[in-house]
Amino acid sequence: MEIRIGIVNTGRELSFDTASSTEDVRSQITSALEQGATHLTLADVKGNTYVVPTANLAYVEIGTEESRRVGFVA
Repeated sequence: MEIRIGIVNTGRELSFDTASSTEDVRSQITSALEQGATHLTLADVKGNTYVVPTANLAYVEIGTEESRRVGFVA
């Protein structure tokens, strides 16, 4: 599933694919914001870790868990 994170005062967004479920990602983000954590840590499918400051979050877009279709669809 693809995650896109917008950061305040940054022209680009952070975009990566993760193997975590939608609910796992949503609960991590929600708990970090509710608890007043300074950083949010997420991992992608390649094993990279992303640490994002919660004070600078503009938006978080969580994609669907639907697999991508390959080939031509009529």
